[in-house]
Amino acid sequence: MTRFTRWAALTAAAALLTAGCSGGGPSKDDAGEDDKASGAVAIDWGHCEATEDGPAPGDEWRCATLEVPLDWSKPDGETIDLALIRAEATGDDRIGSLLFNFGGPGGSGVSTLPAYADVAADLRERYDLVSWDPRGTGASGGVRCRDDKAIEAAESSVDWTPDTPAEERVFLEDAADFGKGCQKAAGKLMAHVSTTDTARDMDRIRQALGDDRMHYFGISYGTELGGVYAHLFPEKVGRMTLDAVVDPTADAIGHAKNQTRGFQTALDNYLRSTGRDPEQGSREIADLLDRVDAEPLPTSSSGRELTQSLAIIGIVLPLYSEASWPALTSALDAAQDGDGTELLALADGYNERDASGGYGTTTHAQRVISCLDDKQRPTVEETKKLLPEFEKLSPVFGPFLGWDTAGWCHDWPVPGQFETPEVSAPGAEPILVVGNTGDPATPYEGARRMADELGEGVGVVLTWKGEGHGAYGSGSDCVDSTVNAYLLDGTVPQDGKVCS
Repeated sequence: MTRFTRWAALTAAAALLTAGCSGGGPSKDDAGEDDKASGAVAIDWGHCEATEDGPAPGDEWRCATLEVPLDWSKPDGETIDLALIRAEATGDDRIGSLLFNFGGPGGSGVSTLPAYADVAADLRERYDLVSWDPRGTGASGGVRCRDDKAIEAAESSVDWTPDTPAEERVFLEDAADFGKGCQKAAGKLMAHVSTTDTARDMDRIRQALGDDRMHYFGISYGTELGGVYAHLFPEKVGRMTLDAVVDPTADAIGHAKNQTRGFQTALDNYLRSTGRDPEQGSREIADLLDRVDAEPLPTSSSGRELTQSLAIIGIVLPLYSEASWPALTSALDAAQDGDGTELLALADGYNERDASGGYGTTTHAQRVISCLDDKQRPTVEETKKLLPEFEKLSPVFGPFLGWDTAGWCHDWPVPGQFETPEVSAPGAEPILVVGNTGDPATPYEGARRMADELGEGVGVVLTWKGEGHGAYGSGSDCVDSTVNAYLLDGTVPQDGKVCS
């Protein structure tokens, strides 16, 4: 089971470099609201080392750890270490550090930033590029809730759109078992990986970097994190860009509905690009999924079959980027002919499954973080009442995302913290909010709602009429030049500017 909230770069695990960290960090200090009282010291950067997942990223990259409180309400208590990575600015006119979060939640910034460096090359001229593994992810106490064999077994045995009481029972038992595995793996950390906890970590990182203001680039879930940071520390906001924006007014059910609409819109646009009628094409794909539900398709992958659940994930991945649409066409054609190999390969890419059968843990951290954030826990009965609405929104994605509201945090070991995140930031400097009208995972409407919630004079919306998840670095000179002018020169565009 997985939610479609990750930024596209995090779904292509094979394309990412993974870096290990060495070097010490500063001593612990207080809750971080006052820089002078915090006692933060400079980070001790060292060489990035190779890990089991990949080679070291290169000599220009430096890594370190930073000590922060496990529980921010007890700043002098137990601590945890965060893994950081940095590449120094290439030019002489340095502004400071630019901190990146690439989404998830649960994505490793230490692994992703080196792969993103070419996109951010202009920004690096005046900023040190910095990212980190948020608590509960990667090298910052990354949580693994289930081993590889159990993950593969669940993929073949659990129906994420259960049709019978027996399938419902297996669906809910698997969800509860996953939560128990997370609790066993995370221990005390389980109750301290919220978005609010990580936003406070961000301010400690800012202090340790020696920056008076937080210059930040958040993508996908990273936009929610940026909004929460701005609410907690409005006086510390510097130049902040939020791209592929999560709707801060949506609760768990509202978010699932938003994504159902978003992915159906992306699928409609994809079908139009192939010359097909979106309604008819969607029905054909839904019929294919029904057939796969009744009888999984064979594949050439060591006897593995393509289940309905894996087929849905395989369809989702290429919708994150218009450049991947031809791969979707090929995979769907093969599946219609009875071969699930290509859709399974796409699903494996999303699930971070390598050739040896090993799985990444982004989805584990994603669930641990989001279930601590989300207070809403729909029951099966409540979900069943919602299913007709979800199916009306999308015959392809509606059933999956509808059932996900019941299973994602079912019988979770710790309670959720809020219905929706608080992102109001009165008094903060202008924050650039970038929305893409064709974004499947974080639909465009979230950008305007984020700007409104940030407050008058704070949220400034830039619209791109494009396709895929995110806008910056996706092929629009208008978007890139506007974002660069804001981050590099402080030029705030007119609210509502449109790049077509």
